[in-house]
Amino acid sequence: MKLYVGNMPYQLTEDELKELFSEAGEVVSVKIITDRMTGQSKGFGFIEMGSKQEGQQAISMINGRLVEGRPLTVNEAKPPQQRGGGSFGRRGGGRGYR
Repeated sequence: MKLYVGNMPYQLTEDELKELFSEAGEVVSVKIITDRMTGQSKGFGFIEMGSKQEGQQAISMINGRLVEGRPLTVNEAKPPQQRGGGSFGRRGGGRGYR
């Protein structure tokens, strides 16, 4: 089961996150999302637990828990949404016309 983890302290490492979630069961993978330019954490990430039961356990145990003064948000991750193609909806789509 894949979980979304938000409101994380920016200095939290993947190893620390894995250790925290291992209290609820087997942690298959950990990914903290970082800024491409700076490499700094964006304050959220994803955890994959070994089973749905372990994922539910992690949500109930860790959601709202204070880590370095910040209450973590933990819930089931939603599938990524498709981004639209073309120039509609993008900033500056006027191509010079006013």
